[in-house]
Order: sequence, then structure tokens, then C-alpha cells
Amino acid sequence: MSAPAAMDLARLQRRTLVTLALAQTIGGVGVGSALSVGGLIAEELTGSSSWAGTATTTITLGAALFALPLAGLAARRGRRAGLGTGWFAAALGGAIAVAGASFASFPLFLAGMALFGSGSATGLQSRYAAADLAGERTRGRDLSIVVWATTVGSVAGPNLTGPGGVLAARVGLPELVGPLLFATAGFLAAGLLTLVLLRPDPLLTARRLAGAPARPPRRGSPRAAWRLVARTPRAALAMAGMALSHAVMVMVMTMTPVHMAHGGAELDVIGLTISLHIAGMYALSPVVGRLADRLGRVPVLVAGQAILLCSTVVSGLAGHSHAVTTVGLVLLGLGWSFALVSASTLLAESLEADRRADAQGLSDLVMNLCGAGGGALSGVLVGAYGFGTLNAVAATLTVVVVVLAARTWRLPRAEAGEPAGRG
Repeated sequence: MSAPAAMDLARLQRRTLVTLALAQTIGGVGVGSALSVGGLIAEELTGSSSWAGTATTTITLGAALFALPLAGLAARRGRRAGLGTGWFAAALGGAIAVAGASFASFPLFLAGMALFGSGSATGLQSRYAAADLAGERTRGRDLSIVVWATTVGSVAGPNLTGPGGVLAARVGLPELVGPLLFATAGFLAAGLLTLVLLRPDPLLTARRLAGAPARPPRRGSPRAAWRLVARTPRAALAMAGMALSHAVMVMVMTMTPVHMAHGGAELDVIGLTISLHIAGMYALSPVVGRLADRLGRVPVLVAGQAILLCSTVVSGLAGHSHAVTTVGLVLLGLGWSFALVSASTLLAESLEADRRADAQGLSDLVMNLCGAGGGALSGVLVGAYGFGTLNAVAATLTVVVVVLAARTWRLPRAEAGEPAGRG
């Protein structure tokens, strides 16, 4: 590549990163807003705390449901179409959820939450768009910048509950609906930003630079994507690493507030613990991305498993010590960050530009399903055997990833599907 062409590509990548980070920040506010009040609205509509968890579960399942269609749209028409559609679908979900809550219709509210999950799916797929045009030495860093942008929304979203209540009251809506109004506006803004500024499309440009057709001749199927990942060991490792690490995180995180409450923790202590956990998930992702670029994707993925293992040991042995439990949950978030950034980068670079979007959508589908399954299993394990046993079961999943990493590491570079560059 000539020097002027390289400069143009670097300029395009910077523009792409800025656009993705802005959209991710604004859209992330929407996700954070909904998570802060979804359970409260569900409890109010049903009159039972037993249904409070259905809002978050429905968002997670919605994210899994939208993973493949949005990835398929990106594969056919580019990231701009896939991400823009995802943000707009989430905005529609926000409007439906507002209507459901306002008219006291629980089924309508849950339908809105399912569409809302499109926002989570879009946020996840944004990180792959950051890697489309990234160079080998900066791919992890560029991907991690978009992951880091989620921090702003995660922190700001829940803090909009008060102002949202004031806004809702002024327009004659229930106070709890207020944050959903902010969420809907945030998703709309993120979609507009994506459609207007994400030009030229990073995925279509990457295909053109690789000499592949800008648009594939036919739509890929989930089965074809699965076969592609299965015969590419590094891609298979990346998918397993993301899915199992996410399951560990959701399993432990879901039941930690309940465990702390049973130990007498006040709500503000529980809230602080969850906030620190979220900071562990996102705040250091640029550092993790640089480590993945410097040390290699597989070593950082294995390091993430070591951190997750430590977190389960700390949390499992913490008893009802709130301080020790908080340390365990911060480590849980940090280990998840190591795994997500390194595995996402590994998956992006293990597949050709014209094949990767479908596989990335499949990976996000599997990750969300594993998270939903882990969350459902966590309550059963704690109810039957206790919080310590939950952490022990979660720890076994990290061992599976390490074994897969060791097997992949021993394969010849070409057989493992490794490109020229760092491992």
C-alpha cells in the first residue's frame, strides 16, 4: 500500500472510531436507562417481585434474537445498515415499552423490552466494526475503544432515573417511564449518527481492499457460519472464550446482590458494588486492548480466565464480608473485559473480510444464550447449594477455555487459522 493510501486508510479508521464511540455512548445511555427501571416497571405492572427479573431476561433474549439478523444485514449491505437498523429497532422497542407501561399492559411492555434488546446486540456488534479496517498492531486497541465507550452509558443511564421521572410527570406519564423516554431518544440519535457519519462503510471498504466482492453473492446461513468457525480453530477458541466467560460473569453477577442482601448489606452498598463491577468490565478496556496487541490475543484470553478464576475463589470464600465480595466482583468484571476484548479481536482477524460478519453474529448469539442460561442456572444453584457452589461451578468453565487455548496454541499457525502477525 502506498504512503498516501495508508494515510487515507488511517484517517478513515479514525473517523470510523469516533463515529462508533459516539453512537455507542449515546446508545449505551439508552441501555443503562432501561436496566435501571425495567425490573421496577415489571414488578409494578404484575404486582409481584417474582416477575421483576423478566425485563432484564427479555432484553438479553432479545439481544440474542437480533444478533444473527443484524449480522446478516451487515454482511449483505455493510455495517452502516446493520448498526443503523439495530439502533432504530431499539428505539421502536422503547416506544412500545413506554406504551405498555402507560397502559398497564405487561405483555406489550415485554414486547418492547424484546425489541429493546436490539440495542444491546447493536452495541456488541459495534466493536467488530471498529476492527474491520484496523491494522494488525492496533486491532485490539481500536476494538477496545468502542468497548470503553460503553462505560459512559452504563454510568450515566441509571442516573437519569430522577430527571426522567420529572420529565414523565410533566407529560402526564408514569414516573418510571421517564428513563425509557431518554432511552428511546438515545437510540434514535445513535441510529442517525450511524447513518450519517459511518461513511464509507468500514466492512465494505475492507472487502474492497482485500479484493473480495463488496457484497457477497448470496446470503450466508447460520449453519454455514457455524461450519466456518468449527473448521477454524482460532475462531472456535474465540467464540468459546467469549461465550463461557460471559456465562461465568452473568452467573456470579446475577446472584451477588441477592447474596449480599441476605448478608445484611444496605442497598447503597450493593449499588456501589455493582457500579465497581461495571467499571471493571469497561473502564480498563483500552489497556486490555493494548495488551492484546502487544502480548497476543490468546495469552490475554488465558489471563482473563485466570482473573475470572481468582474472582470465583474470592467471591466463593467471601462469606458475608461485603468488602471481599466487592473485590471478587471487580475481578469478575476485569476478567470479562480481558476475555471479551481479546476473543473479539481474535475472531475478527481469524476470518476473511467477506465471511466474518455472519460468524460474528453467530458468536454474539451464542454468547447471549450462554449468558441467559447462566443467569437462569445461577438462581437454582444458589437456592439448592449456596453461593459458594455457584462460584465453584462457574470456575469450571474457565478451565474449559484454558484447555481449548492450550490445544489451539500447539497447532501450526496455518492450521490454526492464524494470520501473519501476533498470536
